[in-house]
Amino acid sequence: MEPAEHLECELVGDAQGDPGGFIVADESLQKLSEGLTRHYLPDLKRLQRALGELTQNQSVLLDTLGQENVKLQEFRAAGNVSTMLTEAKAYQQKLVNIRREMISLHERTSRLKKRAMKLQQQKQKDELKQEEQREKELQREKSLLAKPAKRS
Repeated sequence: MEPAEHLECELVGDAQGDPGGFIVADESLQKLSEGLTRHYLPDLKRLQRALGELTQNQSVLLDTLGQENVKLQEFRAAGNVSTMLTEAKAYQQKLVNIRREMISLHERTSRLKKRAMKLQQQKQKDELKQEEQREKELQREKSLLAKPAKRS
């Protein structure tokens, strides 16, 4: 604040001579106005800038809140997160169970294939033995058949 200037005012009484009211001369009024303006103008300009910044910040805040509100509405439209997480856990457990079952089926299939191969090999051996047995039987029967004697 600037030191107050001493202004000389010429007081003039009103027309009825009433000492309660007074009239200030135009020159004094001009000086009072200028002094008052000089005294308060810097503060008013600073307040005007501060209000401008505040208005701008409010505008930015309103825009940001509007965007967050849109996101929140989209989020609510997408569904409840806790419900989605619960469902995701349930589906994950189902996938784990299916994986275990697939591994078990794979192992059982492998064992069955090995067993089938062994059975097939055994069957081939048995058939080979039977064929050899038949061959031996045919050979034996041929050897037992009477052979005509040769005339000499």
